[in-house]
Amino acid sequence: MATLKGKVLFITGGSRGIGLAIALRAARDGARIAIAAKTTEPHPKLPGTIHTSAEEVRNAGGEALPIQCDIRDAEQVESAVAATVKAFGGIDICVNNASAISLTATAETPVKTFDLMNQINYRGTWLTSRACLPHLLKAKAPHILTLSPPLNMNPKWFAPHTAYTIAKYNMSLTVLGLAAELKGKVAVNALWPQTWVATAAIMHVAGQDAVKLSRKPEIMADAAHAILSKGVDYSGHFLIDEAVLREEGVSDFSKYAAVPGATPRRDLFLD
Repeated sequence: MATLKGKVLFITGGSRGIGLAIALRAARDGARIAIAAKTTEPHPKLPGTIHTSAEEVRNAGGEALPIQCDIRDAEQVESAVAATVKAFGGIDICVNNASAISLTATAETPVKTFDLMNQINYRGTWLTSRACLPHLLKAKAPHILTLSPPLNMNPKWFAPHTAYTIAKYNMSLTVLGLAAELKGKVAVNALWPQTWVATAAIMHVAGQDAVKLSRKPEIMADAAHAILSKGVDYSGHFLIDEAVLREEGVSDFSKYAAVPGATPRRDLFLD
């Protein structure tokens, strides 16, 4: 069975949700994980800090390095990557998980929110990938995995929230470009959920009842594990979690339901 034992993962936004789930799945293999996120003190509405996540990673069997990092700040990103290399000796995998969301029409989207989404989603993904790149190029079977959707140019995905769609698609364009640029050197792929995933972000956007329409973050973690266990030539793909797991032989997805027996809702950007 493929394993990430001994691999070093640099995960942005790893203090909760899908980022934490990916970290915990890798930790069960014995991976070493840098958790780069902003939250150092408990938030009244959002669970998890870099320190609680690090404890969970260690309890799951991995090594953890919690790093406070705002990926909008290039110097903080460079510093976080340097700290990871100092602690673990290199970086094998970069997971661009951190993201900001606001499903608002143009007139209802403040400029500050527009800037936040683009600075975290697009610029942060590019900064983090760039900072990790010199170390990835020294690794065996290195990967960049970005949590962004396939590039679906159907106008219906732009009309309700143009700013968010652009910010998210810019992450995907970064995947497209880096996969071509780094072909044969670093595997670069995107991963997106087929359905809503029960995270703090979806609850904030759609309310607490959204959990009934969601799957657990573990489905994305299992799909990410399958992708990150492949060779460097497995690159340039815009992958959907369920499809990845079906290729791995999974046929029963009921265990991933956030509410047993509920039917999850199809995610954005998937016709």
